[in-house]
Amino acid sequence: MAQNTDTFKMPEFRKIELSETSSFEQQNKDVMWTGQGFQGRTAIDQIPAVELRARLQTVFGNPTKRLGDLITKPDFRLGEAIQYEYWFVVNETIPIMILDIDGPFATGLVYAGPVAYIDYLPEIKRTLSAKLMEVNRFDEFTDIFYSPERNQWYEIRYKDGEFETKETARPAKYRNINLN
Repeated sequence: MAQNTDTFKMPEFRKIELSETSSFEQQNKDVMWTGQGFQGRTAIDQIPAVELRARLQTVFGNPTKRLGDLITKPDFRLGEAIQYEYWFVVNETIPIMILDIDGPFATGLVYAGPVAYIDYLPEIKRTLSAKLMEVNRFDEFTDIFYSPERNQWYEIRYKDGEFETKETARPAKYRNINLN
């Protein structure tokens, strides 16, 4: 895969919608994914993940996938539970994924990008951090999360200017799904 040296003249993030995920996966089926290149510290690494979720909601809208989009897959295991994933294509060239794997209980996020573009990944993260840190008002959201470490379901939300994480029973819509 040839790298475009002009990739970061005007970085643009295009969020992949849920309806585009099959196409995204097909186009990137041969990508060797890595988290290397994203390890440099930025402002967003020190922010609680729940606040990052609100910032992402404000800038990009709903996540590409939430737990509810994954849980009905036949091969899904609760140990793979995430709160949300945002998938992007940067400058229509570089696919990246951002995941919250520990719900509201951590700071920062998990990042994945192609090994072929590892030299660009630090700039992608810095640019994303700057975009998210420009946000002064958060959009509301509500997510469901399952923590395998805590063996507990949670409802996480930002509403009326307040963050809330509350324990909840397994949602009724997931009660008939075999979750191993």
